[in-house]
Amino acid sequence: MPTAPTLLVTGASGHLGRAALDYLLDQAGVPPARLIATTRDPARLQDLAARGVQVRAADFDRPQTLDAAFAGADRLLLVSTDSLLEPGQRLRQHREAIDAAVRAGVGHVVYTSMPKPEPGSPLLFAADHYGTEQALAGSGLAGWTVLRNAWYFENLFQSLHQVLAGGRWYSAAGEGRIAHIARQDLAEAAAIALASDFAGTRTLTLTGSEAFTTREIAALVAATAGKPIEVVDVPVAVLADGMRQAGLPGQLPEVFASFDSNTAAGGLAEVTADFQALTGRAPLPYRQWLERNRQVIAAA
Repeated sequence: MPTAPTLLVTGASGHLGRAALDYLLDQAGVPPARLIATTRDPARLQDLAARGVQVRAADFDRPQTLDAAFAGADRLLLVSTDSLLEPGQRLRQHREAIDAAVRAGVGHVVYTSMPKPEPGSPLLFAADHYGTEQALAGSGLAGWTVLRNAWYFENLFQSLHQVLAGGRWYSAAGEGRIAHIARQDLAEAAAIALASDFAGTRTLTLTGSEAFTTREIAALVAATAGKPIEVVDVPVAVLADGMRQAGLPGQLPEVFASFDSNTAAGGLAEVTADFQALTGRAPLPYRQWLERNRQVIAAA
């Protein structure tokens, strides 16, 4: 009988990585001894260590930590980092992780990317994802899975308080649509891909079942919150200036404003059946997610 694979999740103290681990433990029934969780701060995962998960320190900015962290892993979930302040840092981090996975003899890497990251994307960090996908393809790894994850429903919470307080949603997205999906759904999909026996190479685009414009989203959120929201169309430069005045540092105003440029260009409008094909079920609908979070939204 072949030995059951050891599964490793990077960024395990972040929202997506932790949710994937919880699914593997509590829903998929993977024995804790077959799981490795890596993080820059192992103290944040002591509850997992107490359950028998191997918790290891790993810092993508300190590549010397990665060989020991990845040792013994058969399949690895590479959760994309959130390093956006320094241009190019995230791609360097991902390349270091892929190189370490190769040295460790990992057989399969699952990577969390984004829809349509190819050259020409208006999104300023799309090149990080595309470069990582290219690094995987050229790594010599026996297998890899790229999960091109649509935007989280939960991204709404980043600006919800300001939107509801002022009653205005400033947007440069025009009539572009976004096929949002729940973060928990994406975590489950990543866990399923990691625990599967798929050994080849594949790219899946994981989206919600519907795509909405900003005005449609604002109307749904307003109805959920019981407060009016007016969508105000602005040029992308004005949107970035507003973020800068609100205190966002460095290039983050331009990066976040480019979300809207990408939406306006149709970069997030595609609806696919890849999530259902991978998980065997439909993704959570947006209206149902809003209802589940009604109290939080109304209190924002």
